Amino acid sequence: MTQPGPVVLDLCGTQLSATDRERLRHPLVGMVILFTRNFESLSQLDELCAEIHALRDPPLRIAVDHEGGRVQRFRQGFTAIPPMAALGRVWDRDVLGACRAARASGYVLGAELRAHGVDLSFTPVLDLDWGRSGVIGDRAFHADARVVAMLAAHVNHGLAMAGMANCGKHFPGHGWAIADSHVDLPVDDRGLEEILQADAAPYGWLGIGLDAVMPAHVVYPAVDALPAGFSRRWLRDILRERLGFTGAVFSDDLSMAGARIAGDVPQSAQAALAAGCDFVLVCNDEGAADRVLDHLCWTRDAQFDARAERIVPRDGAFAAPELLHGERYRAALQELHRVL
Repeated sequence: MTQPGPVVLDLCGTQLSATDRERLRHPLVGMVILFTRNFESLSQLDELCAEIHALRDPPLRIAVDHEGGRVQRFRQGFTAIPPMAALGRVWDRDVLGACRAARASGYVLGAELRAHGVDLSFTPVLDLDWGRSGVIGDRAFHADARVVAMLAAHVNHGLAMAGMANCGKHFPGHGWAIADSHVDLPVDDRGLEEILQADAAPYGWLGIGLDAVMPAHVVYPAVDALPAGFSRRWLRDILRERLGFTGAVFSDDLSMAGARIAGDVPQSAQAALAAGCDFVLVCNDEGAADRVLDHLCWTRDAQFDARAERIVPRDGAFAAPELLHGERYRAALQELHRVL
C-alpha cells in the first residue's frame, strides 16, 4: 500500500503510456489532473480513470478544472454548465432562484464527473468580478463578495450532494490584477485590509464549507514580495491562522509564468511546499515532472494525511455511475434549464 504524496501530475494522451504508469507509481505522486487532451469519449474516460485508480492502493485521486463556461475540459456527453457569472446575473433579479440554480450546477457538475471516475474538480472560483481581469472575467460569480460567498456555498452544497469535495480559488483573489498569470506575473498593489474585506472575504465566510483552496500566482507587494502560493504569510499566517482554514492547499500549475519567481519548476515545487501548500501541480512539462520527482525533498506528517482525506470522494467509491440514474440528477438538470 502506497500512501499518496504531494505531487499532482498530468498526462499526454487519452491512454496511459508505460512512462505514465511508471511516474504515477512514484511515492511522491498523490493525484492526476486531466485536461481536454485526455478526453475523447465517455467510454474512453471511464477506461482511463479505471486504469489510473487501479495503479495504486489506495487509488490515486483524479482531478480536473471543470468550472463551467469556457473552463470545462470535457464537452461531448457532459452537460454544458453555464459560466458562474450567469448565476450572478440571476441573483440580481431572483436571489432564491440563483441559489437553487447554483446548487443544481454543483450537483450536475459533480455527479457527471464522479459517474465517469473523476474525483475532484478545482471549483468554485471565488474571485470578484472587478471588470479588470480578462483571465477571470465571467468565471467569477459577481462583483459583490457577499454574493460570491452565497452562490459558492450553494455550488459547494450541490457538489457535496454528489459526493465531491470543492476547491476555492484563487486565494486571496485574482480579480483585481490585470495580467494573466499563465503568461505573466500579475501584481495587486492594494493593502492587506482592503483585500481581506473584499476579495478574501468569501474564504472566511465559507469557513469549514471549503475543502481545499488554490492560491493565486499573484504578488501583493503590500503584504509579501512573493506570490501568494509561495508566501508563508499568506498561506500560514493569514489563510490558516487568521481565517481558520483547515483543508488542503493546492498550488496552481507551476509551469505557469506567474510561478517562475521562485526559480525553475523543481525549485518552485519545493518553495510552494515550504510556504504551506499540501499539493503542487506540475503540468505541461514532462521533463520538469521527472526532475521534481527526482529531487523533491518532502516528509509526510499527520496533518497532510488529514487534509488529503478532505478531498476523497465522500461515499468512499471512486466512480459512481448510479448518480446519473436518479430523480435528483434529473431534477437538477430541469432546474438548470429552467433558470439559466
